[in-house]
Amino acid sequence: MSQHVLLNSIDHKDLKVNTSRSAALGDNLWFSVTFPQEFRSIQAHYPIFFHKDAATGQFYSMALFGFQQDENLFLSDAGWSASYVPLSVRRQPFLIGQQTVREDGIERQQRVIHVDLDHPRVSQTEGEALFLPYGGNTPLLDEVGEMLEVIHHGLIDSQRFIDALIEHELLESFTLDIELDNGKKHQMIGFYTINENTLATLSADTLATLHQQGYLQAIYMALASQSKVRDLLNLKNAQG
Repeated sequence: MSQHVLLNSIDHKDLKVNTSRSAALGDNLWFSVTFPQEFRSIQAHYPIFFHKDAATGQFYSMALFGFQQDENLFLSDAGWSASYVPLSVRRQPFLIGQQTVREDGIERQQRVIHVDLDHPRVSQTEGEALFLPYGGNTPLLDEVGEMLEVIHHGLIDSQRFIDALIEHELLESFTLDIELDNGKKHQMIGFYTINENTLATLSADTLATLHQQGYLQAIYMALASQSKVRDLLNLKNAQG
């Protein structure tokens, strides 16, 4: 269950957040959502693929951590082994909320920070404080605010990126079949990648437009990241 509430320094003055990495704290994810502005950091560690939400039909890009549900091959007793943890993971237990404010008689929507009080990271006794003893935000909370802003704008841009991929028919479904050293087999279905054949046929004008939007670089980073599937497989074999 989740209990999302508006974070404030009065009700939550003693709230703490555990920033370590473990399955018990919700890090046993086999993928997480990412977006083009993050691809440079993501592609250095994780394969980037695309997934279609069965309920909404919406595509989104994702970083892959494992080959099956609840499997994060980067997690160990020592924490998260990769030097970069995706923002959509790091933001937990926080999320962006909206509230209506009135200024000079005009109502507008303002982004605010919500926290999930039922998240295993949240505690009154363990972890890092969010508010200073005599008021004000701690550096952690300032970092969370900046992180949520990046995610907010990143996901808006990601939708434009996905729209461009669909417009130019650059997304294709694929099935990933892997066989482990011990003979076990895994099959991943329901994922999408960039169609390189279609990409090669795009006109110079289309490529120039994608480049100007910053999306051509994102496309090539997504393609390059798929070499990291081999690294994932090596991690899987090493863990037995």
